[in-house]
Amino acid sequence: MKDKYILDATCSARSMWFQKNHENTIYADKRSVDLICSDGKRWIVDPDIVMDFTQMPFEDNTFKLVVFDPPHMKKLGENSIMAQKYGVLTYHWRHDIKEGLSECLRVLEPGGILIFKWNENQIPVKEILALCPIDPLFGHTNGKRGHTIWMTFMKPM
Repeated sequence: MKDKYILDATCSARSMWFQKNHENTIYADKRSVDLICSDGKRWIVDPDIVMDFTQMPFEDNTFKLVVFDPPHMKKLGENSIMAQKYGVLTYHWRHDIKEGLSECLRVLEPGGILIFKWNENQIPVKEILALCPIDPLFGHTNGKRGHTIWMTFMKPM
């Protein structure tokens, strides 16, 4: 495990990765699927480990870098492309996101970096940051409407 010092806690199809099989990364997701979406395109979620980001099976202080891009939407049709590809938040989304952020920080080593991606199409980022035990260092908005926000956190030493 020493050579695995990066965790993608919600990898889905690894679409944000330039190196989709980085040798020092554990790719995790709560599902493993190979499906044809409603748009007719194939979507493969093939994590190294199937896990729930609210209960990670790793020891404290394990990773130097954690990437966390959880589902952002709470209202999607069951057969929508977004739901099929990325999943949907549950009724308990506040609890799930709070626990996910806490777990990401727990498994980071002191001084480790958390990269967190959020889209505020349905839930404003201020509601999400209220659930996080630490403040981000900095971030950047992007996307067609500026709704996607990338944030960087550092676990205290």
